[in-house]
Amino acid sequence: MAAIARRFAGFTGVLILLVVWALVGAFGFGTHGAVPTPLAVARQMAADGAGLYWSNSLVTLTYAAQGFLWGNLAAFAVAALTLLVPRLAPAASQLAVISYCMPLTAIGPIVLVVMGGRAPTVFLAAMAVFFTTLVGALLGVRSADPAALDVVRAYGGNRWHRLVKVQLIAASPAVINALKIAAPSAMLGAILGEYLGGVDSGLGVVLTLAQQQFDVARTWALALVTGVLAFAGYGLFSLLGRVLTPWARTGGTS
Repeated sequence: MAAIARRFAGFTGVLILLVVWALVGAFGFGTHGAVPTPLAVARQMAADGAGLYWSNSLVTLTYAAQGFLWGNLAAFAVAALTLLVPRLAPAASQLAVISYCMPLTAIGPIVLVVMGGRAPTVFLAAMAVFFTTLVGALLGVRSADPAALDVVRAYGGNRWHRLVKVQLIAASPAVINALKIAAPSAMLGAILGEYLGGVDSGLGVVLTLAQQQFDVARTWALALVTGVLAFAGYGLFSLLGRVLTPWARTGGTS
């Protein structure tokens, strides 16, 4: 019953959002025509054809996935290093904060000048996920039950046994929660990279063109597609979490 109630609440929220959107688009309410109705956006998407959205979405998703992969690998490498050398944990936390506070729009042009091409798209996507995943991994590892670690140690287990038997299992829910947030962040980083120029395809490119041409309906259509893709990434890791860490939903480990 609780699951049905949550789904009904989610459906109701989406319905309310669509109604508000339709009212604002139809009557303006001071937006000066900057908000089209959902019907106008649907008509624009139909007129553009699926090819425009599919081809550019595929390009952006490809490079967002590459950035997602590299950013997470870097985050996991730093987290693993702190496990091997615990004294490095404060430095790892500082590195995470620095990467988070560094504005992507300031780093992107430098990467574009130095490397060119698609490098900013991948780099900014990686930067967007690094902080989230690293913090999730560090917090997850620290959440391991000290009593469980003591039991493994008492039975002669070494650091590797403690890592595999206790720490990785304890960190799994936090890591997957971090990946849920990192997936939409990778999309944002990739689109910001495409905004910088140097590429001729991708959602960021066509979104920039639509804005420059004051094509309001197409701009909203592209933004909607981007939001759906980001939400799909979040939903994918939510489903993965339900499968791999069922104890995190029940509050137990049994």
